[in-house]
Amino acid sequence: MALMDRPLVAPDRKVSGFQPLKVLHHFGKLVEDKEDTEQVFHIIEATKGRSSHRRAWDFIQSEEGQRFLREEVDIPAMLDDHDRWADLPENSVGKHYMAFMKREGLSAAGLVAESHKWAPPESLPQDLTQWYFDRLRDTHDLFHVLTGYGRDALGEATLLGFSYSQNRNGGVLFIAFAGARQIKKVSGTKAPIYAAVREGKRNGKAAAKLAHMDVEAVMREDIDEARKRLNIAEPKIYRECLRILEEEGNIISDVGLSEPQAA
Repeated sequence: MALMDRPLVAPDRKVSGFQPLKVLHHFGKLVEDKEDTEQVFHIIEATKGRSSHRRAWDFIQSEEGQRFLREEVDIPAMLDDHDRWADLPENSVGKHYMAFMKREGLSAAGLVAESHKWAPPESLPQDLTQWYFDRLRDTHDLFHVLTGYGRDALGEATLLGFSYSQNRNGGVLFIAFAGARQIKKVSGTKAPIYAAVREGKRNGKAAAKLAHMDVEAVMREDIDEARKRLNIAEPKIYRECLRILEEEGNIISDVGLSEPQAA
């Protein structure tokens, strides 16, 4: 079925409100096993209320959203086609993105596959709302590159703070501060960890909606110009925290957060 032929909201889509007991249940499991990515998806789903859906619907019905629907671009396939970006200038977003993905051993298709472990495609509503939520997932690593937040535990927490202000899913903010608390608890650091998450929130609120960007066009931009155009501020407190953690001899990558690729 062509994207434009799908309904805005499928009859089988459930739009529930915040479910605190479910959140606490799955967060407990996440604390027991921080690599259990499935629990992150459960938490996000339990907090994906009506406001998250309204934001999706507003974008879908916007002029830009309608253009992207007509184009039917497969974002993961486009991002993983590194030959497509091979001739870009060294300071382009695309070159920075490819270097990041190679360094981290990631692929856009891998993010999709991870999300399907939690919710196989056939179990999801076939509507335009799902197309929007998939778009949030598919641009996750591009968020890392544009914002400057790394994939270390603190980088993930601060990026979640950024993402919360962009998409207003309470589950994302819950995981961000829970992750910050875990970093504090394990490391005993004097670094302003919570302030870094709050900085992420502020930066996300000030920036343009990154999930609404023209991905191909952004990949071809100079990264400094793209950040300026999208109003993405420098993550100063995050970088200061990394400096302090390094001085203290703290290694926080092993107390990290599972990535919510469908946030």
